[in-house]
Amino acid sequence: MGQVLWRIARNQQFQQEYSEQGYLPRECGRRTAAAADNVNHHRQGQGGIDIYQLLKARKSKEEQGFIDLEMLPPELSITILSYLNATDLCLASCVWQDLGKDEYLWQGQCKSTWGHCSIYNRRLPSEFSYRKLYMQLDEGSLTFNGNPNEGIEYFMSKGILNDHPEEVAKFIFYTRTLNWKMLRIYLDERRDVLDELVTLHNFSNQFLPNALREFFRHIHAPEERGEYLETLITKFSHRFCACNPALVREVGLSPDAVNVLCYSLILLSIDLSSPHVKNKMSKREFIRNTRRAAQNISEDFVGHLYDNIYLIGHVAAS
Repeated sequence: MGQVLWRIARNQQFQQEYSEQGYLPRECGRRTAAAADNVNHHRQGQGGIDIYQLLKARKSKEEQGFIDLEMLPPELSITILSYLNATDLCLASCVWQDLGKDEYLWQGQCKSTWGHCSIYNRRLPSEFSYRKLYMQLDEGSLTFNGNPNEGIEYFMSKGILNDHPEEVAKFIFYTRTLNWKMLRIYLDERRDVLDELVTLHNFSNQFLPNALREFFRHIHAPEERGEYLETLITKFSHRFCACNPALVREVGLSPDAVNVLCYSLILLSIDLSSPHVKNKMSKREFIRNTRRAAQNISEDFVGHLYDNIYLIGHVAAS
């Protein structure tokens, strides 16, 4: 019944528009309008809603255009603008100057992109501007992506970061705008920052391949095997065991065993994902090869590792 009423109302609207423009005889338009009025009158008698009136109201609202945000309560206007990114917010400030420059909005822009900065925890002066801070953070990130050391020095010179490995590690951990290649170069040089960055990861109750993927999403693995990759896997192995003491007891894991399993997972990932390898490693072969290096690990556990790589993919994909 609702669909029928809607179609009649729409037909009445079309008939009126077309009759006004001379496309339909007036008599035909009057008959259609009369039928629609009867249905609407019957619908209103039953306590329903006049669909035709709703359509007219909707059309009149569409003709009025967008609502002026300055006419709304400030809390509602700020909430609407909070869904914009920084570029769109700057454009909005050209129309709604006071709303577009609101400090609350720019504070959200800063913290959504750069989750941790030392300056967030300080008592800020009354003339402090989060909009200006956003510009500085953006400038510093671009500088970092060109030269990591200069980028960090820029943040420190502006008072955005404290000169402490833990603060720098938190900034890196909660920021997603830094180029991963430059980040890899910086962490290879700053092992003190790397140590703090590893401790920020929580691998509790995570399956080993999934934890390794999360680790390499924040700290990208080098393209070739070398001393830096060995350092990363060693640090990951100790952190994984520290976060999962129950698993260490039940499965018999140790940092050395996790170290061996990590290399096995990386090699298996390359074997299964590389188009140049025609004869892929089977599950039986993986279990046999891994058990030779880590004898205390059960075959079932190693088999689950193989299944995870086979179904989900590479543990160190960029």
